[in-house]
Amino acid sequence: MKKTEYVKNKKRTRRYSICLITGYCFFTLFIAALFCVIAGVGASLLSFSQTMTLLCALFLGFVLFTGIRKNDEWERAAVLRFGKFRTIKGPGLFLVIPLIDRVAEVIDIRIRVSDFSAQETLTLDSVTVTVDALCFWLVWDPEKAVLEVENYEDAVVLSSKTALRNAVSGNNLTTFLHRGDVIEKQIQHDVDKKTTDWGITVLYIEITDIKIPDELQDSLSRLAQAEREKKGRVLLAEAEIEIARKLEEAAHIYEKCEPALKLKAFSILNEGLKAGNSMMLIPNSIAEELKGRDLFGLQALAELKNKAEES
Repeated sequence: MKKTEYVKNKKRTRRYSICLITGYCFFTLFIAALFCVIAGVGASLLSFSQTMTLLCALFLGFVLFTGIRKNDEWERAAVLRFGKFRTIKGPGLFLVIPLIDRVAEVIDIRIRVSDFSAQETLTLDSVTVTVDALCFWLVWDPEKAVLEVENYEDAVVLSSKTALRNAVSGNNLTTFLHRGDVIEKQIQHDVDKKTTDWGITVLYIEITDIKIPDELQDSLSRLAQAEREKKGRVLLAEAEIEIARKLEEAAHIYEKCEPALKLKAFSILNEGLKAGNSMMLIPNSIAEELKGRDLFGLQALAELKNKAEES
């Protein structure tokens, strides 16, 4: 809440109090005049005892009509007697004495939510940010809330806003973005330490939005993209290292066992033939091995070709 709005609400509350006191005065004068008229009419028509009985009945009816109040289950009423605090009433029906007792305020003891923001606050690394947050709080002692602070709702909001500004200015932007839960607990602790004396408990603070300048958003976006690219290259290098280690182990195995290397070569050739390639590049060692043993009938095909050419 802005300062101008707070001043306007304060002036409006004062005007309401003045109007309420004026209304009580006029109402009292009206009731007194009405009783005088009734007493005069009763004295002329009724006996003294009947007149007094009528006046007592009217007074009792007036007290019951104007003095019975009702509170809901979540409401508590602070009652003042001659301007001094008397008790907390509610929930349900309760009786106040007209012109003597007054309900100063009705307090809602349910959990409330108040939104607030720290507008254009500099962080520890000199970045201008605007932070919006929510404050969840409740009144656990209505007597303290009414007697200790003039307007406890505005006091909670302003205290939360001040604690949020202190938290923003005491941390850099990176901490604020990545460790928001720690910042929220810090704000909640600072505000609750102040409001406990008012009979109010701040349950928790929730940061809803963090607004940063557009230029800084572009810089952060490029930084995040570079960080992702760096992580990708690091993962690729780690994969290459792992592959090289496995190939090294395989090389040691093939070095110790030559048949295993030949079987691997035949396996590669078999996979190529399965793929249906029309041309294959084969190492000389494998070709010599195939020619010597004629595993695939290559020598027989060559002899048939030669005979055909001779004929």
